[in-house]
Amino acid sequence: MAEIVNLRTARKQAARKAARAAGDAQAAKFGRSKAEKDLQKARAEKAARDLDGHQREDGEDG
Repeated sequence: MAEIVNLRTARKQAARKAARAAGDAQAAKFGRSKAEKDLQKARAEKAARDLDGHQREDGEDG
């Protein structure tokens, strides 16, 4: 005899599988590794520090 299958559950599982495959494809296409994210963050922080270092300070001299 054939196994009884709940069609609603099977449909949901198929949808989850398709969504997971689409997500994995997007992650491979656009994702960055942790090292790349950390490097980008460090570069942005350094650029902000350098920019702040070049900022003039308002003095009372005029």
